Amino acid sequence: MQAVLITIGDEILSGNTVDTNSNFIASQLKQIGVSICQIFTISDEVETIKSVLGQALAMADLVIATGGLGPTRDDRTKKALGEFFDSEIRLDEATFNHLKALLEKRNRAYLLDINRNQAEVLAKAEVFQNDYGTAPCQMIRWQGKWVFFLPGVPYEVKPLMRDKIIPFLQREMNLDCLSSRIVSVVGIPESELARRIEPWELALPSSVSLSYLPVGNRIKLRLTASGRSVQHVEANLEACVEGLRPYVEGHVISWDGNQIQEILRDVLLAKGMSLSVAESCTGGEIAHLITSVAGSSGYFSGGVVAYETEKKTLLLGVKPSTIASCKVVSAEVAEEMCRGCQTLFSTDIAVSTTGVAGPGPDAFCSEVGEVFYTIRIREMEVTNRLFMPHMDREDFIYFTSQRVLQDVVDLLVKNF
Repeated sequence: MQAVLITIGDEILSGNTVDTNSNFIASQLKQIGVSICQIFTISDEVETIKSVLGQALAMADLVIATGGLGPTRDDRTKKALGEFFDSEIRLDEATFNHLKALLEKRNRAYLLDINRNQAEVLAKAEVFQNDYGTAPCQMIRWQGKWVFFLPGVPYEVKPLMRDKIIPFLQREMNLDCLSSRIVSVVGIPESELARRIEPWELALPSSVSLSYLPVGNRIKLRLTASGRSVQHVEANLEACVEGLRPYVEGHVISWDGNQIQEILRDVLLAKGMSLSVAESCTGGEIAHLITSVAGSSGYFSGGVVAYETEKKTLLLGVKPSTIASCKVVSAEVAEEMCRGCQTLFSTDIAVSTTGVAGPGPDAFCSEVGEVFYTIRIREMEVTNRLFMPHMDREDFIYFTSQRVLQDVVDLLVKNF
């Protein structure tokens, strides 16, 4: 089955707000075997919404729209839906009571009159109550197809999709079971990896698909299998992964993990090691990735963002003479930052970064896009240099942080 997603809102079109809803919804649908054939991002003009709805329903059996449905006068989404589906808009008593209870719980009952219209729904719609917001999700069955309309707030969209819409679709659609495994390969360029595993890839059963997903310096091989039972799907995936082993042995940092921070957690907990970070150019992104994983308190001791040159000396013990002779962005400063961090937090592992994210050079005229990072695992120390002048600040920080954590995992897997 295929689906079309529609994101409604001028704030998305203007670039002021990033559309994270489509990414999340697509990933949730993929897990139940529903693929996305089109994503529309449109304004909240009535005629635009009606036109795109017509296109979407001609393309797929499932349409999911987010955005609009708010309490303000500038929201025209509900009017467009009523006209398109030839449906009256009525006050839904159950939704109104739900809205009233929610506002009272938040000590905002005085907002009930303002938000009252959010309890008004299409007469032809089935309602999925929104436990985390004031606008419900509405679903219309139209000519054998399903159309869902959700509010646009991401923290409301996620539980509605995960807890209500996905279970509903699974019951109604009687879909095949779907499961994925991700094998993370390092040290082999993508083109060489494709050549190396070609015999294995060509022999994959038709029920298993393969995707190459480069991230940092690793290639994620995503295997996705479908079947009528969970047991059959999992057994099929396991057999495929076993067949892959001879082709990539010695270059795998994880046989079943997606995010690098999750892989790092599993490795550190298995080895009983602790970790700390000293960041400059990455601005705390490495610490953010580490602590975004539940259970990180079991191995992460803390970190320092020593952005100012003087703070590298004051907090991490970097020698002023090293900075004067080698510049801040240098292997020598990265190494002294890392040693100081390991001492400060008394951890088995420490990492450090120093570089220039741009757009201009630093006070020492270091090149934009240059970064040095050091990894210390007990007494073992490795320092690397990256040069990425083509990346903007955001991509530079993201790539560097991913690369550092991937190298930590690689070193641990191969040496400890």
